[in-house]
Amino acid sequence: MNSKFIKELPHLVSENVISSEVASKIEAYYQSKASPSSNKLFTVFGVLGSLLVGLGIILILAHNWDHFNRMTKTTFAFLPLVIGQVFVAFSILKKKSVAWKESSGTFLFFAIGSSIALVSQIYNIPGNLSTYVLTWIALSLPLIYLLKSNTIAFLNIIFVTFYAIEIGYTSYFSMPQTPWMYLVVIAAIMPHYLVLLKKQEAPNITSIFSWLLPLSLTIVIGAFVKDVSELGFLMYVLLFSLFYNIGKIPLLESQKLRRNGYLIFGSLGIVMMLLIMSFDSFWHIEHFFFGAQESVVSVVLLVANIYVLLYSYFKKWLKEFNAFQYVFIFCALLYVFGLNIPVLGTIAINFSVFALGITTIKIGADKFHFGILNYGLLIIAALVTCRFFDTNMSFVIRGLLFVSVGLGFFFTNYVMLKKQKSRVESQNQ
Repeated sequence: MNSKFIKELPHLVSENVISSEVASKIEAYYQSKASPSSNKLFTVFGVLGSLLVGLGIILILAHNWDHFNRMTKTTFAFLPLVIGQVFVAFSILKKKSVAWKESSGTFLFFAIGSSIALVSQIYNIPGNLSTYVLTWIALSLPLIYLLKSNTIAFLNIIFVTFYAIEIGYTSYFSMPQTPWMYLVVIAAIMPHYLVLLKKQEAPNITSIFSWLLPLSLTIVIGAFVKDVSELGFLMYVLLFSLFYNIGKIPLLESQKLRRNGYLIFGSLGIVMMLLIMSFDSFWHIEHFFFGAQESVVSVVLLVANIYVLLYSYFKKWLKEFNAFQYVFIFCALLYVFGLNIPVLGTIAINFSVFALGITTIKIGADKFHFGILNYGLLIIAALVTCRFFDTNMSFVIRGLLFVSVGLGFFFTNYVMLKKQKSRVESQNQ
């Protein structure tokens, strides 16, 4: 579209619509806008090229591996590592482009992993998969800051998530362990992410971080639970509430909704956990020990939620009441004081889900956002569906409830559409 407009510039100049100086400025503007996208595309292809070259070298060596002596094997084991370091040093010293740095860094990242694996195989060095992955991550972490590489940061988040799953969930030959080193690695990556977030120079890259980090934490948090108990549900509610409160920080909330993974993960997670807790059978809770590891994690998450909420209050970011931001307090109190009264827990959670649905509908109406509005209606519809399966209401009453929800969808969307049309008409007058 821009190229077609640029082709029209000589015609506009000949017709005296614009001057030649203005035409030159317009052309320069669109050329400057086009260059970053081409650089991004070159970076993507550079990273993919590095991956393919690395995999090709590994396959070639693997095919002829048994024919080499130990010295030759050792040389080949370190050769990709040396080549990768040379390319990285060249990229840094010559101040090459982002594409160069990302490509060389990606090649070196996989060269580190292959060298560790090959040396261990050649000299029969004992070890397990989790130790191997953690060593790989530890050696590649400095590359994030040496090259300012987003690709290596993404790869480290993915690999450390795999490490946490391996050590915390799927440890077959020994008891599952708590992956504390996961927290260390994530903390080491966070400064790079925060710099990107503050500069807001690469919104697409930042949005990937904003989705990848909460997804990783959601997957890994279960590895911090030693015994399966209902307190684990509270831990997840607190985690999703923390995501939501972080997502409401202006630096993140000012971005487009699809870029704010914290807000979306937090909202969906809170609703899903509360819907599970809304069933009567859930509140016949067996006794659990507050000294268990999940209770410690829950306390840490509770303190983090309170800190973010108080910080937002003193910064005057809390302009209006939002039930999603305070639901963690209600759930924590309900767990502590309402465990012996199942009816109270069931009724309270059902009302809280309904309140979240109404809150979401109000937010959608205030922002004239049909997606948020219908999301609120879906929350109420999900609550009605859950009650369809665990209540003794007649089918007539259940049918009327579904009809009411369906009419609610139609009516609210109709009213919103009318308001939007009247708003557009008033602005055009």
